[in-house]
Amino acid sequence: MGKTRIALDSLGCKLNQAESELLARQFAEAGYRLVSPTDEADVYILNTCTVTHIADSKARHRLRLAHRQNPEALIVATGCYAERAQPELAQIEGVDLVLDNEEKPHLLRLLRESGRLGNPAQVQGDLTSRHYDSFHTRAFIKVQDGCHDFCAYCIVPLVRSREESLPVDQIVDEVRHRLAQGYQEVVLTGVKIGAYSYNGINLKELLEHILTETDVARLRLSSLQPQEISPELIGLWHNRRLCPHFHLSLQSGSNWVLSRMKRHYSTSDYEQSVSLIRSSVPEAAITTDIMVGFPGETDEEFEESYHFCRRMEFARIHVFTYSPRRGTQAAQLPGQVKAEVKKQRSQRMLALAEESTQNFSQRFLCQVMPVLWEKQSPNGTWSGLTANYIKVYAGSSDDLTNKLLPVKLVEIRGDGVWGKAYEIGGYND
Repeated sequence: MGKTRIALDSLGCKLNQAESELLARQFAEAGYRLVSPTDEADVYILNTCTVTHIADSKARHRLRLAHRQNPEALIVATGCYAERAQPELAQIEGVDLVLDNEEKPHLLRLLRESGRLGNPAQVQGDLTSRHYDSFHTRAFIKVQDGCHDFCAYCIVPLVRSREESLPVDQIVDEVRHRLAQGYQEVVLTGVKIGAYSYNGINLKELLEHILTETDVARLRLSSLQPQEISPELIGLWHNRRLCPHFHLSLQSGSNWVLSRMKRHYSTSDYEQSVSLIRSSVPEAAITTDIMVGFPGETDEEFEESYHFCRRMEFARIHVFTYSPRRGTQAAQLPGQVKAEVKKQRSQRMLALAEESTQNFSQRFLCQVMPVLWEKQSPNGTWSGLTANYIKVYAGSSDDLTNKLLPVKLVEIRGDGVWGKAYEIGGYND
């Protein structure tokens, strides 16, 4: 029968997720069967991330695991780790092919031309999968790629160096295609989507095109920089189809650290952007990334960062520890912070992150909010998201996958809120 069962796996950012979804669509439309990365596969493809050493470690682990589980499978590594260290990945036992980011979109063609895939016409009956949307109930759509900022710590400009924006018509067509598949929410993603520019059309105008030319129920942005927030952009959020959720990368709440990181804003700039959002969209969730242990970060600078984060009252904080990346400026800086100090700072910031999430969710208790249900855990509990990124849990014997339903938020539960059905049946209280 040949190699016809394809497992696609992805690590890292939402951009990687969007690219993996596009690959899945290409394989499925060509007649290949998509299977879970944990199932028996003829071809295992891993879209790697290399933003930290932990991401590298996860990639190596998954590739070795895939080979152990399917020793006869063709193992393919692609993505940012493959871009940065192709020989390193090629030496891993079982890895047959390593493709960089430029080759990634052409993976199907390259495998076919090399004779490494079977003929999909040989696949019979239900082996021909037309369901290539098994990643999420939210559709991730790439609108932009590349970055030239060269922040001191960041490897991304070295592995995604070419800045480019996709054509507006192509993006709108992709949104329509995903809606036709039944998606309720679309997430626009890229390395730096605030820099979107195609034939004179900027991000604000792109959003206007999508809102005008499609019936998308929910439109969410993946990430923005604080300097990209403007009254004109925020003014679009009077349209309730735009999710009131802004992921604004911070990295540090200390101006001295931001300067050494070569970020293009100050804490004052950041605070002004947050104030602008909250004055126009008071229910908005503002989420962020925070790095601890950047080279030279003193105890005082960490405290500045910690207290700035507390004052910003974030809905969620993604905390990560500085990881030296070969080829970046920060890797050569003096004053590398000791591992035990970084661990202590990370633990404090993670505790603040948990507290911040609960405080934000608390504001919306007893309110009825639409929830897009995503998946069910083994114990029967469903989880989903509000438009402003509150994680909601509920029990139900019904299949709630991809349903957008009104839910009353009743109590804090772990990293989210327990929900109760509102004027509909099917949930367990």
